This record gives sequence, structure tokens and C-alpha cells, in this order.
Amino acid sequence: MLHPLPPLVRGIIASVLLVLNTLFWCWPLFIFALLKVFLPFAPIQRSLRFAMHWTAESWIAVNSFWMRLVQPIEWDVQGLEKLDLTHSWLVTSNHQSWVDILALQYQFNRRLPFLKFFLKKELIWVPVIGLCWWALEFPFMKRYSKAYLAKYPEKQGQDLATTRKACERYKTNPVSVFNFLEGTRFTQEKHDQQQSPFTHLLKPKAGGIAFVLDAMGEQLHGLVNVTLYYPQGKPTLWDLLSGQIQRIVMRIDITEIPQQFIGKSYDQDTAYRAEFQDWVNQMWYEKDQQLTHLSAEQNQQRP
Repeated sequence: MLHPLPPLVRGIIASVLLVLNTLFWCWPLFIFALLKVFLPFAPIQRSLRFAMHWTAESWIAVNSFWMRLVQPIEWDVQGLEKLDLTHSWLVTSNHQSWVDILALQYQFNRRLPFLKFFLKKELIWVPVIGLCWWALEFPFMKRYSKAYLAKYPEKQGQDLATTRKACERYKTNPVSVFNFLEGTRFTQEKHDQQQSPFTHLLKPKAGGIAFVLDAMGEQLHGLVNVTLYYPQGKPTLWDLLSGQIQRIVMRIDITEIPQQFIGKSYDQDTAYRAEFQDWVNQMWYEKDQQLTHLSAEQNQQRP
């Protein structure tokens, strides 16, 4: 264990392990991706996807190892027993830090099918890891503002087309499609700019998961709704690398997806859009109350 070492030393060691781990596993991933291009046969493609997911899960397993090495985090997790690997899921969570992704991967690795995140199109240019995301068929989205769409109406619906294309590839293997409903990490400045009605959350953006339900709702077993709470306050990635996160709280709830939300057009059906937004907002109010409760519990435990 490295936790007796100074945080700077732990952080350097963990950073080196993260880089080496990524460089080691990216090569078999790229080889499998090339084989998929040159061998476009359904049984082979299915096998290659399993191999690529196993590679990515091995990368996550090594990351989990160095996370335990630098600091034995106290995990307070409820709801893991409800998960399984045999179904496809829609997964969402509140978003506070880059640590969120590593924390979710730590707990969900080989308990849920491999998580596929919706990413901003610009992230494909991140060195090495951007190509890994591409090889693993993560959907890259380009969001357009209402003003831009008014000027260029031909761009309308491209997000849905991208989502449909990505989800088509997920039909042969169980998958967990992940979307941060807030769309960005929480900061007090963003909260104030939005005039968010929630205490601990930004306003949810319902369109992302509505597109997924339109494209592949019939394949999804349910919604995995995760609430993340950091008792020490919002951490940075360096806090994780240097072993300065002592405790992470995670609450996992399985929600049935209402049948009336499957296969509907979020863009074109205004009645459905309003009903869907109400459903998402209600879920977010409950999450906000849960975070308030977790915060109050933590304050009571402090000496």
C-alpha cells in the first residue's frame, strides 16, 4: 500500500500507472477495431465486440487496482445487488467531477455491461484515449443551439441520427448506455446562471436519454439511476490520483422505463416532450432530496 507516502509521490505513481495501463491496453483494442473493419461478418463482429469490451474492462480493473493502492477508499454503496450483465440498461448520474467516471467504472465493472458514454465530438481528438473511445463505438455528439438550427434547419435531427446509428450497433451485445443528464459538471456558477430550482443539481437535459429511448427503448431492461455524493466536497482528478479521497457514497436505484416513452419522437411530439420532461424533473427532485439527506447525515457524523 502506498498511502503512507506523501500525496505528491502517490499522485506521480498513480499517474504513471494510469498512462502505462492505457498505453498497454490500447494496442489490442486498435487491433480488434481494425479486424472489425476488414471482417464485416455478423458472428465475427459480435465476437470482436466481446473481445474489445473485455479489453476495456481489463483497463478498468487495473485502474481500480491503483485506486486501492494509493488510498483504500471507504465505499458506501447501496443497490449493486440489483444489477446484472445479461440485459441492456440506460444509466444516468449526477455529475460533479471527472472522478465520477472512474468511480462508476470501479463499482460497475463486470457487474453491468460495459458503459458507453455519450461524448462531445471534440473529445475524439484527445490523444490515445479519443481513438479508444472511437474503437469502442462510443457515440460522439455535436450539439447545436436553437439559434444555429434556426439558421441551418438542415442540421435538425442529426443528434438523433447519430444516436440511432450508435444504438444499431448495440443490438448484438448487451450494453449500458450512459448519459449525464446535467450535460456538464456541477459548479455554483453554472447553477446560478441557470437559476436551477435544485439545491445540489443543475437542470437536467432530457433530450439525450429521450433519443436513446426512441432509438433502442425496446432493448432496455430499465434505468439505472445513480446518485453520487462526496462527503469531503467535490474532488478533482488529482485528489483521486494522489489518494486524498477517503470516502465515496453511491446510491443506485433501478427505475422501470414507462412504456409510453418508448419509440416516441422527442423533437416532433410536443405532448410527449412535456410529459417526458416532467418525468425527468420529478426524478431530479427526488435525487436533490436524496443529496440533501446524505449531506445532513454527514454533518451529523462529524464530531
